[in-house]
Amino acid sequence: MDENMLCTKTHEYVLEKDGNYEVGITDYAIDQLGDIVFVELPEVGSEFAKNEVFATIESVKAASEIYMPISGKVVEINEEIVDSPELLNDENYENKWFIKIETGADQVEFADLLDYSDYKEEIA
Repeated sequence: MDENMLCTKTHEYVLEKDGNYEVGITDYAIDQLGDIVFVELPEVGSEFAKNEVFATIESVKAASEIYMPISGKVVEINEEIVDSPELLNDENYENKWFIKIETGADQVEFADLLDYSDYKEEIA
């Protein structure tokens, strides 16, 4: 995982890339879920508020809702993981992001997010 990403205590992450933000779940969350078999993502153009459910993920263990770490508008979805959700289980697969968003979120929305190093301490 990228050391520059910001994480929630519920294991979502956000990472700035080229003026937009990638949103996904952490490797820890993937490990806890077990073998992922289904991912449902929103449509491009959908808008979500911080902490709103934007995706659903299913594994052999459970189904989970995924929450927005910051508010934003979906500008791209990761079609690869929709078509082949098992790719998330592969440690060498690098494109684990779910959606890319554009945001006008202010610093207040970022205030409760954890640096990746703090997140790792939190889950240790």
